[in-house]
Amino acid sequence: MTMQTTPLLMSKLMDRGAWVQPTEEIVTKTAMGSHRQTHAETRRRAHRLANALAAFGIKQGDRVASFMWNGSRHLEMYHAVPSMGAVLHTLNIRLSARDLEYIVNHASDRVIVADEDVAKILEPLIGKIPTVELFIVCCEDGSFSTKLPGAIDYEEFIKDQPDTFEWPQLDENAPMGLCYTSGTTGNPKGVMYTHRSTYLHTISTSITDVMGLSALDCLCGIVPMFHAMGWGLPFSATMLGAKQVYPHRFMDAASVLDLFAGERVTLSAGVPTIWQGVRHAIEAEPGRWDLSSLTRVTCGGSAPPVSLIRWFYEELGVEMIQGWGMTETNPLGTISRRVSKRGEERLTDQEKFANNAKAGLVIPGLEIEIVDDGFNPLPHDGESVGELLIRGPWIAAEYYHDPQPEKFHDGWLVTGDVAKIDADQYLIIADRSKDLIKSGGEWISSVDLENHIVALPGVAQAAVVAQPHPKWDERPVAIVVKVPDSDLSKENVIDHCARVFAKWQLPDDVLFESSIPMTSTGKIDKKVIRVGLTERGYKLPDLT
Repeated sequence: MTMQTTPLLMSKLMDRGAWVQPTEEIVTKTAMGSHRQTHAETRRRAHRLANALAAFGIKQGDRVASFMWNGSRHLEMYHAVPSMGAVLHTLNIRLSARDLEYIVNHASDRVIVADEDVAKILEPLIGKIPTVELFIVCCEDGSFSTKLPGAIDYEEFIKDQPDTFEWPQLDENAPMGLCYTSGTTGNPKGVMYTHRSTYLHTISTSITDVMGLSALDCLCGIVPMFHAMGWGLPFSATMLGAKQVYPHRFMDAASVLDLFAGERVTLSAGVPTIWQGVRHAIEAEPGRWDLSSLTRVTCGGSAPPVSLIRWFYEELGVEMIQGWGMTETNPLGTISRRVSKRGEERLTDQEKFANNAKAGLVIPGLEIEIVDDGFNPLPHDGESVGELLIRGPWIAAEYYHDPQPEKFHDGWLVTGDVAKIDADQYLIIADRSKDLIKSGGEWISSVDLENHIVALPGVAQAAVVAQPHPKWDERPVAIVVKVPDSDLSKENVIDHCARVFAKWQLPDDVLFESSIPMTSTGKIDKKVIRVGLTERGYKLPDLT
């Protein structure tokens, strides 16, 4: 018996939601309240956009960039651009002008679609991005002001276009999405997703043991759609016809919670700083929001502290699903649920929380391994620490027009993460290799210290970085942001750490700051912290 060999194309998935749940809503928060449109309308508008882009001259393989918040128009781009055979390049609105100039030119973008309030960020690039032929601006009332040459309103661009576009039959390995890493070292690196890789990733994220995303869900996508394709959730939710709710630029905790309560959100996704902010808002105004519909939140970007996982479950009855991945992994690689195996039902609550705090089990279809410096596999005993490798059908095999062979080895992606794998096959991330602290020949995990410090009452955020030491090579220093009106002291933080960590692992100093610098994707920017300490002439205290 032979089977059909239908190519795995995103157009087959993206039209489905409008077929099965045409009246379900896509909701976008606005300054005046909210904008609502159905899946059926979203599909029609996506087809109009494809027709408008084709009329402009966009062909298969051309890069069309978005420079946008999360919202219904961004979702229309997710639908239209890959389905017509072009490549959706999601530009990060938080990048510097230098990085944006490099990325747009490296990608050779032909069109950029920008939200009105961020379009001005592109204005310093006028005359520096010669491949861009058209700027399309999205605004609420049809009027906008910009210096971008020849800019046209989004609604004007798609007006009078046909409601249907005949999606082409493509090679399933054709490119469909382009994302760039945040460029913490050197220039940002491009990762080109294919129809096949994204199709498989979209199906996988919806299975019960991953996020369990269902047509019954109301998804609030907080993770930016410009960051690793919004973790793939816009594709999955559109495929299923689930209700989708987007915060646009209104990302403060109170606005997010208003959306949760008002739209009866069941599932959301964001980085740890989002969930820390949500926790503080609820604690400041208990009882303000009815969150009875919310069942789970997904946390990625960096590891959430177990104290945060526990708080969401004990105070709200909400499961925090932890995910590990990278731009290079499309992005999901592993997932950690409160209970991931049948036998874990017998575990104590403390043991369940401990498992939930791990990076989790590899998603079906992928493989992970930890290796030593010679790429020799290490035991999965929960003790051996090595470089994390990953491979599978949605894992990058190279960077776009930027060969870096040291990042790929014998079919594996070399992640740059230092990790352990325990006997139950749970991945435990020790740290990014560049963020580990080597003191007296021993390694100290900055992540473990950070997560422990954040659990201390009175702490809003914490970061731990290495500082040079004449005897021990490096020593840890903690940077802490206190919650308002907290009288927390350095001694409180050190004493709290001493309950769990050995004396040689304790921070040598605790610095209280008003804020902690974050990367464009919402992670703690330790590079900026280290540079800032150097620039202000910081010296470790003499503890001898």
